[in-house]
Amino acid sequence: MPSLLGIDSGLTVTKAVIFDIDGTPLAVARRRVTQFMPKARHVERDMDELWTQTADAIAEAIKLSNRPAADIQAIATTAHGDGIYLLDKAKKPLGRAILSLDSRAGSIVNQWLKSPLADEALKLTGQLPHVSAPSALLAWLKANEPERYARIGHILSCKDWLRFCLTDVAGTDRTEASTSFTDVSTQGYSPDALKLFGVAEATHALPPASRSDEIVGYVTEAVAQRTGLAKGTPVVAGLHDVTASALGAGGYADGIVAVIAGTYSINETLSSEPRVDGRWFCRNAIAPGQWNNMSISPASSANYEWFLEKLCASEIASAEASGRSIHALLAPEIEAAFNRPSSTLFHPYLFGSPYGADASASFFGLGGWHHRGDMLRAVLEGIAFNHKIHVDALSDGFSFDQARLAGGVSRNPIVVQMFADVLGMPVTVTETDEAAAWGAALCAGAGAGIYTSPQSDPRDVGKIATTCYPDSARSTDYRVRYELFRDIAEAMTPLWPRIGNLAVRHS
Repeated sequence: MPSLLGIDSGLTVTKAVIFDIDGTPLAVARRRVTQFMPKARHVERDMDELWTQTADAIAEAIKLSNRPAADIQAIATTAHGDGIYLLDKAKKPLGRAILSLDSRAGSIVNQWLKSPLADEALKLTGQLPHVSAPSALLAWLKANEPERYARIGHILSCKDWLRFCLTDVAGTDRTEASTSFTDVSTQGYSPDALKLFGVAEATHALPPASRSDEIVGYVTEAVAQRTGLAKGTPVVAGLHDVTASALGAGGYADGIVAVIAGTYSINETLSSEPRVDGRWFCRNAIAPGQWNNMSISPASSANYEWFLEKLCASEIASAEASGRSIHALLAPEIEAAFNRPSSTLFHPYLFGSPYGADASASFFGLGGWHHRGDMLRAVLEGIAFNHKIHVDALSDGFSFDQARLAGGVSRNPIVVQMFADVLGMPVTVTETDEAAAWGAALCAGAGAGIYTSPQSDPRDVGKIATTCYPDSARSTDYRVRYELFRDIAEAMTPLWPRIGNLAVRHS
């Protein structure tokens, strides 16, 4: 029976998902990958560990599927975008990967944004530079680790590293190529972009960009022995997980804003012409002549996961011991908090924000009478409010009247309804738990000739979708809370750098 393998690597978990060609998940295997934070604003991972964990997940998924590996017709990878995964000239990992939560290049980006470079970058590349962009990280490496910078042989993204591990072929795809160095008009690499950011000598290291559904290599014998995959299984170029999630959730279409509440606050909509604005990235879509317009910040459900890790450790242990989900365990506590008035607000800026790298997370309005559930509610509302900032920005440039929500928090109906009330529009979720992996599998299937294109989803999405509609009274209440949320953030803008300076040690 033919099947497809989608590999999805996030910032904390890498997973392998085997799908039947009708879209049914046959097996899912996950592995956690260590994050290293050696100093403030540095977020890294070991590239070899990522591959080892991914290979183990592939092997487990094959075993769980109860099907021979030869049934897998093609493979595609997807993963977090931005950040940087470097190979040296011998195609070996060049130090740890730098993740998209990293903000070490903040001072460089701040200087760029205050200079004419910002407008030039926006006009040329369709986006303003930001702290985890390859442009900023390469500039930081050139200034701070020149020996490492001089040894760069290949500049890859996360999913490109996994693709290389599978095939021994270095490259990328159109969606990932446009993170820093493509011309927004031609959609191809621009030498002028590298010159603009002062990293022209790295031009040779840019990987060739293919279509997301183009076969670019085949599983090697060594990988087959390591994972149980069949040697020679086709591997397609894959795509950025932002696009993969929208595709897999059925939200990759005109008139829809795809909202992915993952580690990043991802909000995107498709267009047939480039439209440039500093509030969103205008990047390559899957097909030539289309653009994916993304308004994002590293300020979504990673805040919720952080809260659980730091303040719900005993509950997590209890849930794991009993085989229950921590989210299900806390659901009654969260629901009770939503059903009572609360003055508590939370700004979800643990790893970044729409207000720049200096912003930090904070609770406001807490009293001694509040419970942990009130704090959890505030965290979830803060995540939704941050998405609204981005969705409102996109609505100024594009036409859409519905949202498609994906991400871990979308499994909670209370949270889906809250998003509808906050955004003031219908919000639809599908039963696809592994949306990004399915988006990758659609590309794999197109490359193998099973589907006519990555957008030829064989599922009847309408039958597996649930839509929540905004409640006018709750939407009115949320507008009041949202305006206060924004007012506090504006008031804090000049104070956040001073807060950050408290952690700076002066010699």
